[in-house]
Amino acid sequence: MPHGRHFRRGEEAGEEEVNAPARLDPAVPGSAEAFIVANTRPLAPPLVPEICLYLAEESLPIWQKTEDELGQMNVPPPYWAFAWAGGQALARYILDNAALLAGKRVLDLGAGSGLTAIAAMKVGAADTLAADIDLLALAAVLLNASHNDVVVRTTAEDLLSKPADAWDVVLVGDLFYERALAEHVTRFIDEAAAGGALILIGDPQRNYFPKGRFTAAAEYRVPVTRELEDAEIKRTAVWRLG
Repeated sequence: MPHGRHFRRGEEAGEEEVNAPARLDPAVPGSAEAFIVANTRPLAPPLVPEICLYLAEESLPIWQKTEDELGQMNVPPPYWAFAWAGGQALARYILDNAALLAGKRVLDLGAGSGLTAIAAMKVGAADTLAADIDLLALAAVLLNASHNDVVVRTTAEDLLSKPADAWDVVLVGDLFYERALAEHVTRFIDEAAAGGALILIGDPQRNYFPKGRFTAAAEYRVPVTRELEDAEIKRTAVWRLG
């Protein structure tokens, strides 16, 4: 697992925080959006200056803030609040190869901030569905899509728990950082490719990336932060299947 995917924190959280009253409820209309706007700011990812996203500048404060306002402990890290190396590379590739997605039905799997879904719509995809089981991520996708003047559909359904539907293109950015997740993603994209989908993957060959299975389409040097990654420039490739 790469540096940053742990989002390591200290032990400063007290017992009183476990029982703190919730101020954030992603199921309540407007709650997640207000939280995101209050705790991030519009920033352009370095490799994709054409797109502006609501992003956090530091990982630990927004994670702690998420737990505080949810009134919960041990919530999943806020992956949606950052433009990861794989997602940046994949978005750059999409913008530079518009014909691959123009007029196509696109699935952004594990959408996070929605960066690659937004890139797909910017190059003329007919329809893009951003899938993520994190309701805060889906709120971020909708905010970011609106901020970039595109329309992206969202779903919280766990698509990895069912057979892959038919898609023209499936986008996968930075999803090979945990073994079980990587296995589910690999099964899903194999099924989607067998059904005729083009699979585009942005990944710097993280720990559970299935090497030797995909064709490298492009390589990028992505500026990132040492808080999230193990280097300030992350060598990242875009891979194709199908």
